[in-house]
Amino acid sequence: MRILLTGHDGYIGTVMAPVLREAGHEVHGLDAELFSACAFGPQPPALPSRRGDIRDLGPDALDGFDAVVHLANLSNDPLGNLDPDLTFAVNHRATVRLAELAREAGVGRFVFASSCSLYGAAGQDRVAETAPFNPVTPYGEAKVLAERDLGALETESFAPVFMRNATVYGVSPRLRFDLVVNNLTAWAVSTGEVRMKSDGSPWRPLVHVRDVCSAFAAALSAPREAVSGRAFNVGAGTENYRIREVAEIVGEEVADTRVTFASGASPDTRSYRVAFDRISDELGWRPAWTVRDGVREVRDALLGRSLQPGDFEGPRYSRIAHLKQHLDAGRLAPDLRWAESALAAL
Repeated sequence: MRILLTGHDGYIGTVMAPVLREAGHEVHGLDAELFSACAFGPQPPALPSRRGDIRDLGPDALDGFDAVVHLANLSNDPLGNLDPDLTFAVNHRATVRLAELAREAGVGRFVFASSCSLYGAAGQDRVAETAPFNPVTPYGEAKVLAERDLGALETESFAPVFMRNATVYGVSPRLRFDLVVNNLTAWAVSTGEVRMKSDGSPWRPLVHVRDVCSAFAAALSAPREAVSGRAFNVGAGTENYRIREVAEIVGEEVADTRVTFASGASPDTRSYRVAFDRISDELGWRPAWTVRDGVREVRDALLGRSLQPGDFEGPRYSRIAHLKQHLDAGRLAPDLRWAESALAAL
C-alpha cells in the first residue's frame, strides 16, 4: 500500500514509519514538526515527507494514497486542557475533514489512532469496545466525537478503522517522559526515588509503542470486512495495572530505588480496565511487550545519560512544556501554528 502517515515525526510516528516500511508499504509522512527538537537516541531513516498542519490541507493532499494512518493530534489529557477548543479543532474537526478529503481522493482505508481514554471513569469492570463512553477530559471527548463522525463516512469503498490505544510507553526517537511508565522510570534512574503524588489506585491499560505499530500494521493488512467501521482496543488483558503496581515494578527493576506514596491523596478520576479479546480473536494480534520489559528498556536507555528531573520534566521531553516554550518565545501562535519567523528558521 501507498500510505500517508500523519504525525510521522512524533513519539509513535517515528517508530511506526519503519514498522510499516518493514511490512512492505510505501510510507509518506506529514507532520507539523512541532516536536522535531525532542530527538532521543538513534534517529529513523528519512522518508518522503512534508511539513504541514492537518487543519490546512488542500483538496489534493490525499491524491494517490491507498490508506491513511492518522496519528497527528494534540496528544494527551494535560495538553488537551491547555486549550480545550484547540483540542477539538485538531483532534475532532481536522480529523474528520482529513477523512473527508481521503474519501474524495479514493483512499480505501483510514486507520485512526483513537484512545482507551474515551472510556474515562469506567469503574472496576473490564470494558470492551461496546461499552458506553465516559470521557472526563477534552482529549477523551474529542476522540468520541471523531469516531462518531468518521463512522458516518463509511462506504463500500472507504473503510474507517478505530484503534483505541492503551496508554503507551517505551523508547522512541521522539521520547516522551509525560507518560506514566516512562516518567516513573526516569525518576527512579535519575533520583533513586519514585514519589507518587496520588494514592496510585486508578487502573490503566498499558501498551508498548512497538506493539501499537504492529497492531496498526495488522489493521492495514486485514480484510476490509473485518475492520471497516469497527473499533479495536489495542493492548492485552494482562497489561491492565494500577498505577501503584507500575511504581512497584519500577522499584524492582531500577536498582536502589525507593517508592513512596502520598498519604491521604485522592485518586485520579480517570480509571479504567480494558478488555482486548476482539483484536486478538478477530485480527490475530497480540502484544510482544510487558510493562516490566518496557521499564527495563527505558532504564537501559537512560543509564549513563545523566538526565535530571529538570531535563525530562522540561520542554525537551514533556509535550506541554515544549509547546509552552515555543509559545512564550513567539515561535508558535496561540492556535499552535508556526509563526512566519519561526518557519523561516526551520
